[in-house]
Amino acid sequence: MSVDEELQEHAEHAREPFDKRVAATMAIIAAALAVVSVLGQIMTTEELRMQQKAADQWAHRQAQRGREYQAKSIADLMTVLHASPDKYRKDMDHFSNDAKDSQEKAEEFDKEADRAENKAFRLHLGEVFLELAIVLASLAILSKRAAMWYGGMASGAAGVVIAVTSTLVR
Repeated sequence: MSVDEELQEHAEHAREPFDKRVAATMAIIAAALAVVSVLGQIMTTEELRMQQKAADQWAHRQAQRGREYQAKSIADLMTVLHASPDKYRKDMDHFSNDAKDSQEKAEEFDKEADRAENKAFRLHLGEVFLELAIVLASLAILSKRAAMWYGGMASGAAGVVIAVTSTLVR
């Protein structure tokens, strides 16, 4: 049963004031859960995107290093043959500089992927606490125990706080 269906079922059965308050709390928690869940998925996608960009840059760096090695080999061969290796030495410098640039970009993308991973982790952890809050609130309605409701609200608050701390990740 989906969260929405569960909430509707509980709202229909909520005839007592306690049940109504708990059902209202559950609706608020479910809204927060939806937002945190979407943000977590967006951040996970961002992490994967940055990892792919980093992998592309590392592959480009590796290719440039191979080209640099080939140009060096040809320059050495040209020197042995008493021909001008100048063109190949320029190619070596170009490939070397390009490889360094690719490495710097790859390292930056790796850092961005790590930041996105840390943010996604906090958002997903917040999501777990919000889901637990809905479960506790459901149990509060079933058992008519206020302690379960308070526990649900505490778990929901913790989930929101944890999710909000994802904005502090640098």
